[in-house]
Amino acid sequence: MADGARVAIVGGGLLGMTLALRLHAAGLRVLIIEASAEPGGLAASQTLAGYTWDRFYHVTLLSDGALRALLEELDLADRLRWGYTRTGFYTDGELHSLSTTLEFLRFPALGLVDKARLAATILRAAGIRDWRPLEQETAETWLIRWSGRRTYERIWRPLLRSKLGENAELASAAFIWAIIARMYAARRSGLKREMFGYVDGGYAIVLERFRRVLTQAGVEFHCGQPAVNVHSDGHLATVALADGRSVTCDHAVLSVPCGQISALCPQLQQAEHARLRSVVYQGIVCPSLLLRRPLAGYYVTNITETWVPFTAVIEMTALVDRGRFDGHSLVYLPRYATQSDPLWARPDAEVLAEFLDALRRMYPDLAASDVVASQVARARDVLALSTRHYTERSLPAARTSLRNVFLVNSAQIAHGTLNVNETVELANAKASEILPMLSAPRSTAVEAAS
Repeated sequence: MADGARVAIVGGGLLGMTLALRLHAAGLRVLIIEASAEPGGLAASQTLAGYTWDRFYHVTLLSDGALRALLEELDLADRLRWGYTRTGFYTDGELHSLSTTLEFLRFPALGLVDKARLAATILRAAGIRDWRPLEQETAETWLIRWSGRRTYERIWRPLLRSKLGENAELASAAFIWAIIARMYAARRSGLKREMFGYVDGGYAIVLERFRRVLTQAGVEFHCGQPAVNVHSDGHLATVALADGRSVTCDHAVLSVPCGQISALCPQLQQAEHARLRSVVYQGIVCPSLLLRRPLAGYYVTNITETWVPFTAVIEMTALVDRGRFDGHSLVYLPRYATQSDPLWARPDAEVLAEFLDALRRMYPDLAASDVVASQVARARDVLALSTRHYTERSLPAARTSLRNVFLVNSAQIAHGTLNVNETVELANAKASEILPMLSAPRSTAVEAAS
């Protein structure tokens, strides 16, 4: 590698921005190409009744070292706020607290033996360090072996299906291990209370500061025009934009989902296209509600009832100071959806009506007048599902068959749980991996109307 090589990063989410920060620090000239009007991706914000917060829900754990280090670099560490949260569980038409060991022991959905096996499963998963053998079997097989069939049918299976839909049968044991391990890290020990954190002001504060830091360092942003093609002549990489312009650089790094990469790069080998297209993505449809009052005070309420159309109730203001919203409560109702889910074709108003009806059935004292504002956020390619033999058959390599085109995206997180810390860790690791492969500059950052 020689200092000064020009690199175009396609995709301006937190992954692309962190990658830009690292590559620029190594002496490269970096340009970010982002389809949306503003960078940020899944961390972007929205405004409800004049209050700005994240489009999708995010929390930070004390163990999120990579994210906390990045916030320190951005001089935002002092904006982190911490608090203990409570967990709810909605099953058999009733809401239960599962926030302490005593409440767990009193949980009526399972017998004592079932509870013991469930606790043992969680403790076992939390102690696993080598996740690779878990890719060899399905989550269903692993959970039944350790928790028992009754606990699987009553607890695990409904939770898996609510998060994955028809893809639940495809998930490897590594998928459920990753979720258990991360949530266990939020607790001090055993089944005690969870400690979560958030950035005061939400990710809007982070993204604004991040963009300013990158811009002042010389990183360029091209926002509002998606890339439509990436071509390599063996020496230079050219990224064609939807408006007819093109950007030619020494290297292109693609941080967008695998299906988009396959479509953008027809020059890739057939085996590469097949690997990229083998990655199974989960999407999310997530209404946000601003309410006049709290619901039940649980940060997360897990749901096993099949008639409820959303995965969980996330009461963000059980963690975030309600003063941020002048005493109102911010609630998310996420639904994780397969690519073929009919939900994608349904209009926002219809989704909101169905979700609100179900929420009021869960919380009978919630009145229609309690809803101050609502909005629906959607993202189709959110989580690359950890399927069986994922690292062997699907996980994409950073280096492609095109000498100056590289791939860095969340599908390279073999056992992801949709959290920002993993994204930052990936950017750090992949920046170090591809830096030795970036050659001396051959371009002068050509931009032309084609």
